[in-house]
Amino acid sequence: MDEFAIIYVGQGTPDKMPKTKEEGMAHRQKWMEWVASLGDAVVSPGQPMMEHKLVSSEGVSDVAEDEKFTGFAVVKAENIEAAIKIAKSDPFLNMGGGVQVAKMMKMPG
Repeated sequence: MDEFAIIYVGQGTPDKMPKTKEEGMAHRQKWMEWVASLGDAVVSPGQPMMEHKLVSSEGVSDVAEDEKFTGFAVVKAENIEAAIKIAKSDPFLNMGGGVQVAKMMKMPG
């Protein structure tokens, strides 16, 4: 099986984001249940990202809100279609955010 990164993009849309601490905790619980339901397919449940800066040969700049990746997870799947199926079941999508799915290249060593 190959490994795929599920890269969270954006924070979600304001009308779909949790409005209270309780709603936030309920969403987190759904995400934790989703991760548990994936079993051995989960290589890393990942982490959320906080501060963002773009570093290039031209200097350091801010990252536009809609271009920020806000977290990641790594899963094992037979192919990208299977990884997309996993990503489509992610509760993060219910908040209006999106995910990118990318096959990770195996490096020697």
